[in-house]
Amino acid sequence: MLKGANLPVQAQAVRVELGWRSGPGVPDVDASALLLVSGKVRSDADFVFYNQPAHTSGAVRHEGKKTGPDGVTDTLAVDLARVEPAVERIVVAASADGGSFGRVPGLRVRVLDAASGTEIARYESQDATVETAFLLGELYRRQGSWKFRAVGQGYGSGLAGLATDFGISVDDPAPRTAPAAPAPVRPAPVRSEPVRPEPVRTTRPAAPAPPPPPAAPAPAPVRLSKVTLTKDAPSVSLAKQGGTSGAMRVNLNWQMRKQFRGWGAKLGRAVANHSDLDLDLCALYELTDGRKGVVQALGNAFGALNQPPYIHLDGDDRTGAVSSGENLTINLDHKDRLRRVVIFVTIYEGARSFAELDATVTLQPQHGAPIDFALGECTVPSTVCSLALITNTGSDLVVQREARFLVPERGVSPQRTIDYAYGWGMNWTPGRK
Repeated sequence: MLKGANLPVQAQAVRVELGWRSGPGVPDVDASALLLVSGKVRSDADFVFYNQPAHTSGAVRHEGKKTGPDGVTDTLAVDLARVEPAVERIVVAASADGGSFGRVPGLRVRVLDAASGTEIARYESQDATVETAFLLGELYRRQGSWKFRAVGQGYGSGLAGLATDFGISVDDPAPRTAPAAPAPVRPAPVRSEPVRPEPVRTTRPAAPAPPPPPAAPAPAPVRLSKVTLTKDAPSVSLAKQGGTSGAMRVNLNWQMRKQFRGWGAKLGRAVANHSDLDLDLCALYELTDGRKGVVQALGNAFGALNQPPYIHLDGDDRTGAVSSGENLTINLDHKDRLRRVVIFVTIYEGARSFAELDATVTLQPQHGAPIDFALGECTVPSTVCSLALITNTGSDLVVQREARFLVPERGVSPQRTIDYAYGWGMNWTPGRK
């Protein structure tokens, strides 16, 4: 598609893929969507992005990033049948983190039929320079049907500037000038007329008016900040990011690498496709009172959130989607009772090694910026990977990116392999789920 062109969208549900080629010096890119009525959002809830991944209607979801041979994609799922009648347009935006779009090669947006995977529309940006945010396209209603238009409008003020233009209140708005001081009021001249005595009133004074009801608290502005851990910057303080209390969700999402999709079926393996892939998110924990243990689906050791170990595994998922995937939750209200936690993942079935997979980890504190990182490429026959190490420093919890692929020795379980690597010293027995 050329900029300004439009196409009809016949599908009931679509996937909007923002794509680009990664590499040294290339900024990270994030997709977002704004649901508009008369050109503006109705509230901050109409903004769907990495910190607010699902619209309340369920019509739009941010599904997260995937890395493949063709580059990186960040995907939005849009169920057009569930879009509220008042919503006229769904704007698809992109923001660059750590640079401008002039340094992002292969920037593109694709609209796919969610049911069949058929490409409906594709727009490739060719003229980006200093922009740090882009309005790439929009889904809009026309005479009862949906269409997609390629827009290609750039912003130099980043995601905050783009969002503010559409009516979003963000936590880092541009400073406003102070209002001008009011002009001084000159006192009226004093007259020298004699003061006449007032007659005595015999009626009761009027009852004071009741105080006005307290005003409803203003909604909190949208937080746009996030942290991406890398090999060069592998750790972050939770306190410095505002993550000092509440629940912290740890999400793992994944997909099969393209060169491995269908590969196992050719060899007669019954479990070589994405739907049969089963990864297990787990955690080794050590409390400050010395107790140690594991949270995992094996043996139904799902943990607990409001009592030791203050870590709970939400369930067992096989989709890998960021909106579901594997999740565990850590109760930061009891962070002082956690000495250290190793979050790790094992391949239960469906793949021989992490070399066949792409995976991304996101830690989302309830009151802080999200922390995410990719596992990167695995070059060894690993079936277990330590994702992150969380350590209590005495006054704070520090998250360390591990992304460490381990190869179990013959007859040694993945859990025992993690135990040996981090010196937990636990006794292990076989389990199943």
